[in-house]
Amino acid sequence: MIQWKEEIIINKSIEQVWSLFLDENIKKIMPKVEEHILIEKKEHEVGAKHQQKYREGKRVETYIVETLAYDNTEDKKKKQIRFVLGKAFEISLTFILLKVDGETTKFIYEGYNKGVNFIGRAMMKLSSQKSNHDVVQEFLQRVQKEAMKGS
Repeated sequence: MIQWKEEIIINKSIEQVWSLFLDENIKKIMPKVEEHILIEKKEHEVGAKHQQKYREGKRVETYIVETLAYDNTEDKKKKQIRFVLGKAFEISLTFILLKVDGETTKFIYEGYNKGVNFIGRAMMKLSSQKSNHDVVQEFLQRVQKEAMKGS
């Protein structure tokens, strides 16, 4: 299993950063997601389910993303999701935004990726911590860049 917890300070309000995690904007921070369709409950409810299509090269994977936690208060925003990719990997992602002040937000990104079958576990053993760290850092930078684009 690979786990991570990283954070970054973004010089935008918590509401501006949070808007990137709404269904309508998810492709801005997750450009490989080709489709993100709500299929159960409401976007902001625990237990909400989305069908997602994700492109990796020429392959497109379709899976169900379930919302495990959702908090939306003035000073803290949190969304936790989980999905199984390619019947081999269980992935859990948690996005936490903390209001530092009116124009500054701390973004905490944590999660894990674990193999759920023999192939998934074998592939996890072959994957490098450094490449995973690079992917996590790239995501933090993309969120910061997209937040800075907003007015």
